[in-house]
Amino acid sequence: MLDLKLLRREPDQVRAALARRGAAEAVDELLQRDARRREVLPQLEGLRAKRNEASDAIGQAKRSGEDASDAIAQMRQVGSQIKALETELAEVESALDAKLATLPNLPDPTAADEDDVVKEWGEPRIGGRDHVDLLGWRLDMETGARVAGSRFVYMKGELVLLEFALVRWALELVGRKGFVPVTPPVLVREEALFGTGFLPDTEQQIYSVPDDNLYLAGTSEVPLSYLHAGQILEEPQLPLRYAGFSTCFRREAGAAGKDTRGMFRVHQFDKVEMFTFVRPEDSAAEHDRLLAIEEEIFQALDVPYRVVNIGVAELGNSAAKKYDVEAWLPGDAGGRYREVTSCSNTTDYQARRLDARYRPADGKGTEHLHTLNGTAVAVGRTIISIVENHQQEDGSIAIPEVLHAYGAPPVIPPAAG
Repeated sequence: MLDLKLLRREPDQVRAALARRGAAEAVDELLQRDARRREVLPQLEGLRAKRNEASDAIGQAKRSGEDASDAIAQMRQVGSQIKALETELAEVESALDAKLATLPNLPDPTAADEDDVVKEWGEPRIGGRDHVDLLGWRLDMETGARVAGSRFVYMKGELVLLEFALVRWALELVGRKGFVPVTPPVLVREEALFGTGFLPDTEQQIYSVPDDNLYLAGTSEVPLSYLHAGQILEEPQLPLRYAGFSTCFRREAGAAGKDTRGMFRVHQFDKVEMFTFVRPEDSAAEHDRLLAIEEEIFQALDVPYRVVNIGVAELGNSAAKKYDVEAWLPGDAGGRYREVTSCSNTTDYQARRLDARYRPADGKGTEHLHTLNGTAVAVGRTIISIVENHQQEDGSIAIPEVLHAYGAPPVIPPAAG
């Protein structure tokens, strides 16, 4: 949610920022509605004061036995004016809130105009089989489709051990960096999706449970963000960092015909997600910190990758700036980089919708927090990157050593073995 005070104070700055996201035309409409709202409010206060005076006059007249008809007529007239202005105010505020709810966050000045590769790491492998061929029976898409429809999968055998090793390793890694492990609910209410900016924006991607007015979360960012909704934190408590492990659900609407082979784009997947609450002045450094953790993970797994500063046209509504980490997948269309994690600085956009604030140490008022999110491990895509980059000539897969102590097999035998 955009800050109306900033909009009033610096409309040209807001207009220029929203122009980068194709939404500059909304500024004038917002200013007009906000101006009318601020005109109506003092008028209402004045009329309510008149109504109170008329009520007092009626009471006084009745007590003294005088005719109160004039005071009664005045109160009725004022009452009609109040009702009309209250109706108008409700309409103006509703339209104002509805428009604000649809607008994206203001992009950070350092967010790219178009996708910009800012770093590459590792030596991309040339040639190789894809994860479907390498995993064989361990990746059962056929039965997944029979039981739940397309884009669902059974993972079997050593693949399951690899998943749990990845999750435990990632949770311990981020835990040493101050992230509190959390297993949050995967069903959430509409207000949680609204608070994080997924509604109204990505309705077509969200599974709903209409009988219970609940939704299946597409990322644990949603329930993690709600940990401090409606709260006022004290500055010494900050930063607060959480690492949520959950199963995630996405309808992948609009993805027909895309990535239909294997488990790169599925409806259900597991993920370890980092989420932080910080002071506004700390959010840029926190964003760099999240990115550094994501890079550390893929370097430890010895998977070549690149970092992309995502162009503003591709940002979700809540993000002011976003980095993607794209792993090199040698078995994907002869080799290409594909997104495996991302991290976003949402500044105060989500916090305003969630009413998540903190009290500065000087005790002067409260301010909205800044929130950030970043994927530590998206299990399916991380497994793909491990399998394809560590495949051996005989079809076996050498699992990175960092995972061995967490229960991952040192080697996954060839699928036919």
